[in-house]
Order: sequence, then C-alpha cells, then structure tokens
Amino acid sequence: MVLMGVDARCLGLFLLCTITSHSLEIKVNPPQDFEILDPGLLGYLYLQWKPPVIIENFKECPLEYELKYRNVGNDSWKTIITRNLIYKDGFDLNKGIEGKIRTRMSEQCANGSEVQSAWTETSYWILNEGSMETKIQDMNCIYYNWQYLVCSWKPGKTVHPDTTYTMFFWHEDLDHALPCVHYLQDNEKNVGCKLSNLETLDYKDFFICVNGSSKLGPIRSSYMVFQLQNIVKPLPPEFLHIGVENSIEITMKWNTPGGPIPPRCYTYEVVVQEDYISWEFATDENDMKLKKRLNESGELCFLVRSKVNKYCADDGIWSEWSEEECWEGHAGPDSKIIFIIPVCIFFIFLFILLCLVEKDGPEPTLSFHVDINNEV
Repeated sequence: MVLMGVDARCLGLFLLCTITSHSLEIKVNPPQDFEILDPGLLGYLYLQWKPPVIIENFKECPLEYELKYRNVGNDSWKTIITRNLIYKDGFDLNKGIEGKIRTRMSEQCANGSEVQSAWTETSYWILNEGSMETKIQDMNCIYYNWQYLVCSWKPGKTVHPDTTYTMFFWHEDLDHALPCVHYLQDNEKNVGCKLSNLETLDYKDFFICVNGSSKLGPIRSSYMVFQLQNIVKPLPPEFLHIGVENSIEITMKWNTPGGPIPPRCYTYEVVVQEDYISWEFATDENDMKLKKRLNESGELCFLVRSKVNKYCADDGIWSEWSEEECWEGHAGPDSKIIFIIPVCIFFIFLFILLCLVEKDGPEPTLSFHVDINNEV
C-alpha cells in the first residue's frame, strides 16, 4: 500500500509538470498573405506580407521575419532577416520565382529561447506568350570601355519575316521602363540597341526585356538582368615599350587605355615571344621585368590585353590584344650564317672577275690626231 501511494504521488507530480510545461510553451504564427508582386519593371519584384495573428499576451513583443527566395532551378537561396513587411529585389523573369517566409520572436519574449513559426510559401511566373522558337537567340550585352552599352541578339528560330523586335530597359533611377531609341539593324531589322549616358548606374541592377510583334502570332519575351561594371570590355593597352638591361633582363611597359576606367581597376594578360618560345603572365601593374630564357635571343616581342579586375567588378570581358611591340638584339648563329653567305658569294664573284681581266690582258686603245692646220 505504501508503494502504491508513492507511485500515485509521483504520477501526479509528473502530470502536473507536463501540464505546466505545455501551458508555458509559446507558439507564433507565420506571416499572412505572403505574395510576390510584379510592378512591370522587367524583373524588379516586390515580396510582401502582413503580420501574423499574435496572442494577446505577446502583442508588445518585437517580431522579425526570415525571408528566403530564389529563381526556380537555382541551388542556393538568398536569406534576409527584416522587420519590414516588404522586400524588393531583381530576378530573371525567364525563370519562375519562389519564396518562403516565417516569423521569429525574440528570446526576451520566449523564456530565453528563440521561437519560430512554420514556413509559408509562394511562387510567381510571368505569363509567357508565344513559343520558345520565337524568342530571340544569343542575347549579349557589353559595356564598352565603361562608356556605352551595346546589346545584340539574333532572331528566333521560327519567326515570320514581318517580325519586329523591341527592347525595353529599366534601372532604379527611372519611374518606368523605357524603349530603346538607337537600334542596330541588319536588313532593316532590329538586331541590337546602343545606350549611353549610363555613368551613374555602376553597381546597380540593370534590367532588359526584348519582345516582338508579328501578324502571325505572339512572340516570346526574353529578359536579362546584370550590373554594368561586370560586363565592361576595355580598350587594349597602348604605347608599348620593350628593352633589355644587363643582357638578360627584359623590361616591358605600357600605358593604361584611355577612358573613364581608373588605373587601379585594371588587370593584364601579357604574352612574351622570345624567338620560337612564348609564354604568358598576369599582372595588375602596367610594367613587368623578366629574365631571358635564351642566351642568344635574336628578337623579343610582346603584346597585352586588359580587363577590369576583381577589386572593381565581379566579372568582366577581356579587351582585344594590343599591337605587338618587338626588340631586336644581337643576331643568333642562324642569322650570322645568313649574313655571311651573301658576303662570301660577293667576294668570290669579285675574285673571278679580276682573274679574267688579268688573263686577257689590257684592251687595245685607239688614238686620234687631228691636225687643225690642214684644211678640209
């Protein structure tokens, strides 16, 4: 009987603790009405939501939201912690967009431990009109020398000859998307667009859409988003100079290309040719010193190309190669032989000519005497 009484008291204490712990357990609801809105800015979208339903006792507790989003098919999510009810970012509208969000309650309101709600999710896809075969091909944009932007494309695979393509662009300094004004054309068809006066838009998202029209049906739109500093193609370096010091040390110098790109933003690729041997080097400086690899180099040449470096951009496009600059040193054994052979031939020919002249003797000469006193 005593043991049964002890067990009953233990069981009652266990039930009391369990009920108490459950009564102290705090739950928070996920945000409401989570959605992705498209304001017509070619890929700049709004992710917005409303606060969760809060228990009366926790209305004064500050809430945070953990937002995750990505383009459909991407491996990684972007994660944002915010107390706002809206977040804006750029997306590739060629793909769908998916996002998820949950509420987080601070530790001070949750007995020293962070409380999180369940996830709530949403997605967004644009309404694609026209078949994939009508969409432009090989879309490419280059920001030449950090001064003007050229975007080019090829027509879709199965488009009617009457198809006309139009490009629109948007960035955060504009209220709405604008059409291209200066088109590049081939056979009177738009195949590209040139934009200038973009100096204030570095390190900002730039959005582009190319759509089209045809009497035979809709044309699939194509979207692109990038930052201008990541697609810069600079001019090639200029005023190259090469020389040799102390018979073995090669010195090379060149000037940074003209234009608005700061000298500190360049990286270079150098190709050196020493007779029949060539090798490549990379440097962030506009000069270089190397040791000769051949003792009797007859000729040294080099050329350089440039690119925006990793300190000023995440990516870039190599410039064209510069003109080649050469240095001609002492002639090697092959060139000496080439020089000696004609000299020897000349002296042999001269020797033979002199021998022939001496063998035949002096040529007879004719003399004339005119008597000026005789009359004709």
